[in-house]
Amino acid sequence: MSRRTRFICYQPKTILNKAKRADHWFWTRYSAYPYMGCQHGCAFCYCREQKYIPYKPQGPDELYNEDADEFAHLIKIKENAAQLLRKALTRVPVDMIFTGDYQPAERKYKLSRQMLEVCLELGFPVFILSRSPLVLRDLDLLKAINQRAGAVVAFSIISTPESPNHIQINRMEGLAPIAEKRFAAMEKLAEANIQTGTVAMPLLPGLCDDDLNLQALSQWTARHGGKFILGSGLTLADQQKKFFMRVLSQDCPELLPIYERLYPAGSYAQAQPWRNIGLRIHEFCMQAGISDRIPRPIIPGEKRSLNKRIVEKLAYKLFLLELENAPSPCIWAYRKAAWAVEDLEQDIGLVYQSLGLKGLESIPDVSPQLAKEIGGLLGTVKVI
Repeated sequence: MSRRTRFICYQPKTILNKAKRADHWFWTRYSAYPYMGCQHGCAFCYCREQKYIPYKPQGPDELYNEDADEFAHLIKIKENAAQLLRKALTRVPVDMIFTGDYQPAERKYKLSRQMLEVCLELGFPVFILSRSPLVLRDLDLLKAINQRAGAVVAFSIISTPESPNHIQINRMEGLAPIAEKRFAAMEKLAEANIQTGTVAMPLLPGLCDDDLNLQALSQWTARHGGKFILGSGLTLADQQKKFFMRVLSQDCPELLPIYERLYPAGSYAQAQPWRNIGLRIHEFCMQAGISDRIPRPIIPGEKRSLNKRIVEKLAYKLFLLELENAPSPCIWAYRKAAWAVEDLEQDIGLVYQSLGLKGLESIPDVSPQLAKEIGGLLGTVKVI
């Protein structure tokens, strides 16, 4: 018997989450979401973790169980989301914001659309990650935002119909529209010149991390106008882990020993190194002519845009070093240098023109070796 979904409207005091600088995954510095809980109800969603859950357990010892699965059946509506967002964005520098939530509740409440209207009004670029083609309803706003500030819309897709486990994945994705509809929506966005692609998160061990599925994901993405695939593994914690393992025992009991080995007690990410999967995604993306990272969006009229292009290059280099299992100090050298260039208040091109390598070496956490590398990059990076 299916459970009835409850909707509770409330007015939070804040909505905008802020970071010191943009991350190297989605290139977002801010995030703001209109709902808590999700009707799609994907069994593996990290938002089922205790720190994200939109309800309080009935007792101190209660962890997730089927009767307490409020994540997919209790949706909290931030009815003042647009007003809070407008107030918050007027107080921060313009940068990419991760926003929008196109679960079924959005059809009625239209809060994601209202928040996009605020972003357009104030000139903020947006990043949207969706499991639903409902995002196409707001294509008019996305086009306008893209022309003024920049927009990226990615689709969360972890398997294609070519995957031998596609039926099991469909069941685990709950009420989310099928992958074919998400790819069709991706094609519409690409036709509108909006950067789009696939976020393959999480790739479930033994279900969708095989070569056949990874190659099909890259081919389907390229065929539908996507420019990237961004992949990562499954994380499991507290009540989310209990819930997922219960679902796994019902749908794929033969995989339980694998998950118990990969996620021993107290673990969060896989014990098996992610780099093995990352290397295969990298290879398949190259074959399909797309990237295994999200290209950093160009924000029209942005100050120090050259700095951000250099940060993108450094971030990609450190990602490749991680895949190559390079020593940690080497990886951290690139990460710190990328952060330092991101934080630099001067145009790095002018620094190099006036002071040469000495100027680059004066940037905190930029070694002489990295200064030479950055100097070489400055001659290749184009800023539109």
